[in-house]
Amino acid sequence: MHELSMAEAIIQTVIDSAEKNNAIEVLEVTIEIGRLTMLNPEQLSFMLNVIIDKNELLKGVKFIIEEIPVKINCNSCGYEGEFEVDESDPFSPIVICPKCESIKVSVKSGRECTVKNIQIEQRE
Repeated sequence: MHELSMAEAIIQTVIDSAEKNNAIEVLEVTIEIGRLTMLNPEQLSFMLNVIIDKNELLKGVKFIIEEIPVKINCNSCGYEGEFEVDESDPFSPIVICPKCESIKVSVKSGRECTVKNIQIEQRE
């Protein structure tokens, strides 16, 4: 399950950061997920909430998941813009130019899976 392993990695990143900053509690975590990661935001959210039960630092955390659209540059026709992911085959997304249908494209965004922000309460 792709979402479980990603949720575990995100939680570990959050815990490491919180501990380095002397947190007594993590209040909010913002995560950016690119559409090409093929992560399901609802499943990821569920997994995150299952895993947090194991850590006192995360007992009241709120997760915010932001989806990042796929943006491309076509090396054939020069198109620059968004690309809609065909979710009928989530295991093999093929990125093609919506203007000229070339596969010679550069993906500029949409592959991200980033912990963007962690809001904590610190020890005094």
